[in-house]
Order: sequence, then C-alpha cells, then structure tokens
Amino acid sequence: MVSEAGETSTEPGRPVWLLNPLESVGPLHFGMSADEVRAALPEAFELKHFSAEPFFPDIYGLQLGFRPAVPAVYTYFNRVDRLFCVAADAAHGPRVTLDGLELTGREPAMLEDTVLGLYSSGAHSVSYGPRGNPGINGVGMVLRVQDTANGVLTRPVLVGRDWADRCTDDWEGAIPECEWLGRQWRVHNGSDVWPPPGHVTKWPSGWTPPF
Repeated sequence: MVSEAGETSTEPGRPVWLLNPLESVGPLHFGMSADEVRAALPEAFELKHFSAEPFFPDIYGLQLGFRPAVPAVYTYFNRVDRLFCVAADAAHGPRVTLDGLELTGREPAMLEDTVLGLYSSGAHSVSYGPRGNPGINGVGMVLRVQDTANGVLTRPVLVGRDWADRCTDDWEGAIPECEWLGRQWRVHNGSDVWPPPGHVTKWPSGWTPPF
C-alpha cells in the first residue's frame, strides 16, 4: 500500500518508529543495554542471539519479532553490552521514518532518488560504501536491500553517534559484518550479492553468517 507521504508497507499493523538521528529509533536509544532493549519492546519475541562479527566475537546481535518466528528488528551490542546498531527487516520490520520519509520496505530506486534530493546539499550528504551501499554518515544511516516475497526492498541500518564515523564504509565502519551480507544495493565487481559466487572469505572457521 502507498500513502500520500509515499511510504510503502508490505504488512499491515507494523509500528511506525521515528528516527532521531544518532540518538534513537522508535523506543530504542543507542547506548541501551540488552535488558533495557527488552524492556523497551515488551511485545517483542526474542528469536535469536547470534555472533554478528567474525573477528570480534564479543559483538553480538538479538533478532526480535512482533510475531513468533517472524524477524522484524535486529539489535547489535558492543563488548560492554551497549546498543550501537539497529536494522529493520524490509518485509516485517517497523516503518522507520526520517523527516517524514519512510525508509523501510521501499523500492530502492525510488528511495534513492528521494534521499539524494533531500540530502544533496546542506550539512549532510549521501555517500556510497566500497560495495555501493548508500548512506549518510552524519545521520548514522545506511540503506541496504533485502529479498522479500514482494521483491527487493529497502532495509535501513542505523547507528548511534559514537559509531557513525564512516558508517557507510563496509570495511572500516562500525556496522557488523553480517549486515553487509546478501543482496547489495547495486552490482559490485560483477555481482549483486556479497560474498559473490566463488569468493573465498577469510572468516574464522567457527563463524557462519547468522541469517
């Protein structure tokens, strides 16, 4: 469905979360502990606890859902158990909005044009990471894409102030490795997925992608 504001939704009844850049998204404030996140989302089911980084095992994620067995939100915690990154599932996640613009579950080309128009000048600017994923470091936001039953749709990935530096850089930024895997925003080195077919990763043998 499409509203006058241009937002899209593949599932009715999804909560609307306002993004306060670098500070909070919906009821989640960057810097919260895992227990504080659970308390902020009493209606959510905790679906999975997983290792988010192959080389930093103390960085972990919680997969949460608003319905049993249906992932909606991914929350990531650093080595001192503080929330630093939140990602919304494209098909079932909260409808994250920034300045009235809905970021979740959109057609990538349409959202990219809108974001470029809004942020092509002024204090913030859109940049692209090494694999072509767009975002705004000054907002702590990266736009990813995800395969869904309704096609390839957008998945916003958001970080707090202390982790926003170079967040669009999938090599040096703070966003966990697992969030960069799978479908890419555009073709990079001949492939629109990462890792590309035939690529041999250098991940430790004990780590596998959690989703």
